[in-house]
Amino acid sequence: MSDQPMPVEKFLGDMPAEEFRATGHRLIDWVADYLEHSERYPVLARTTPGAVRRVMPAQAPAESHPMDVILRDFEELVLPGVTHWNHPGFFAYFAITGSGPGILGELLSSALNINSMLWKTCPAASELEEVVLGWLRELLGLPENFFGVVMDTASVASLCAIAAAREALPELKIREEGLPGRAEVPRLRLYASEQAHSSIDKAAITLGLGQAGLRKIPVDAEFRLRPELLAQAIEEDTRSGWKPFCVVATVGTTSTTSVDPVPAIAELCARHNLWLHVDAAYAGAAAILPEQRWALAGCERADSLVVNPHKWLFTPFDFSAFYCRRPEILRNAFSLVPEYLRTAEDSEARNYMDYGIQLGRRFRALKFWFVLRYFGSDGLRARLRQHIAWAQEFAAWVDADPDFERLAPAPFSVVCFRARPAELAEKLQSVAPDEREKLEAYCDELNAALLDAVNATGEIYLSHTKLNGKFTLRLAIGNLHTTRNHVLRAWRLLREHARRLDSDRRSAGWR
Repeated sequence: MSDQPMPVEKFLGDMPAEEFRATGHRLIDWVADYLEHSERYPVLARTTPGAVRRVMPAQAPAESHPMDVILRDFEELVLPGVTHWNHPGFFAYFAITGSGPGILGELLSSALNINSMLWKTCPAASELEEVVLGWLRELLGLPENFFGVVMDTASVASLCAIAAAREALPELKIREEGLPGRAEVPRLRLYASEQAHSSIDKAAITLGLGQAGLRKIPVDAEFRLRPELLAQAIEEDTRSGWKPFCVVATVGTTSTTSVDPVPAIAELCARHNLWLHVDAAYAGAAAILPEQRWALAGCERADSLVVNPHKWLFTPFDFSAFYCRRPEILRNAFSLVPEYLRTAEDSEARNYMDYGIQLGRRFRALKFWFVLRYFGSDGLRARLRQHIAWAQEFAAWVDADPDFERLAPAPFSVVCFRARPAELAEKLQSVAPDEREKLEAYCDELNAALLDAVNATGEIYLSHTKLNGKFTLRLAIGNLHTTRNHVLRAWRLLREHARRLDSDRRSAGWR
């Protein structure tokens, strides 16, 4: 490094406009090429913990680096550690898409760099948020009195919903006096199914309910909350001195995409004056299809509901649409306005900072506006129908293959299944319980190895769960770049590796 100081002008101001323009053109070309040919990369990062960190300097750079060097390092040092969620073979978790129009909307949002905490800090952001959430509400068939607010994730939306449910008990004065050390405040009880997302547990922990304050209700054979057991739990807890206050129903559970019986749950909530929050983060989007509107049946009676356009409506992460039928209670739970945030327009305009835990709020509505405008509701519906059709076809392949079995219904675009060799299936029907346990353990080991094998190909990426104690593979279709050929390739890889792994294990005397 030279001992001579660099010209002071080098350190003042932003990147020159011409350099930004040239680099921006280069990056747009890179992104367009990436979206068109993302299959050139292994979908799952082929790296080990700490590998990216180790190739980085220990200290931040003191000198300015030219963009050519930065972009070179991005490709050589960062990109090898990226798992490609925009890859057409990404079938893990809930496959998501950063679509072209969404990416362009995100670019403009970053360029504007606004904070939409108040109407006055960016009127267009606040009003566009209201517009796009109104459009989505209509597409989903939700009532007009559902007030919408954009949040980052369903985890935060559910946390805010449960906080509002607690605020709906004004006699407890929890906002003013808190929970600890108050003998007059009963222990609060929250309910969700055994298949509810882990964010509900985290919300209970964060809000001071503790894990003991969340009661998990057993599910039926299709992994749906059982209303009769919920009713029984509410009555038991009330007799035991608990204060039931909120139920979380799920439309599209994370493991199986099962839909809880919301109409029956809503009836129970009305009877016991409980807040009903619906986590429809994944499957709620399906309700834009008239034939899938059943998924949100009963949700018009919910007090709050969340849907994630970043899961299945092709919006770059992150964007959650949170709706509340009782926005005044949500506002009471969070509104806190110091003098420096008061404006002359407060009585006329909506300040979204009042409806959640965040003060700073990105201009997320812009990218969703781009997505809705570019694809149109008809285009979105056509793409969702295609994903559902491919998932049904994949489920039919599983059902027809004697060496595989499906472990849950597949109402949307996720299929839960496992490899289970036909010979093993026959034995499981006739052996003693202790031998059956050994065979099930073998099946779990086989499927864990199968998951690793297909993911190691770099062509596809699947995730897993456990259903009724069984190691279960999940294939989730939702990426905009996925074609039927990718789904077919996934099936062929699964069959090929399952047969090889089972044969290798039998040769080694495993069973």
